[in-house]
Amino acid sequence: MKKYPKEIEEQMLNLYKSLSEKDRRRYAGIEATKLSHGGISYICEIFECDYSGVSRGQKELRTTR
Repeated sequence: MKKYPKEIEEQMLNLYKSLSEKDRRRYAGIEATKLSHGGISYICEIFECDYSGVSRGQKELRTTR
């Protein structure tokens, strides 16, 4: 899995911190999905969030289509 440059990680984290809890889960879910295998763990590392929250965000996105 390819990682983002540190500058991009910082921008993503700043955006993440500005969102509501629901939007944080969904944003993290989108980013993790883009990265495929290992994506959730990597996003959890960047955003300092729980694996279950990112997984829940992915699930919420699938059910809102």
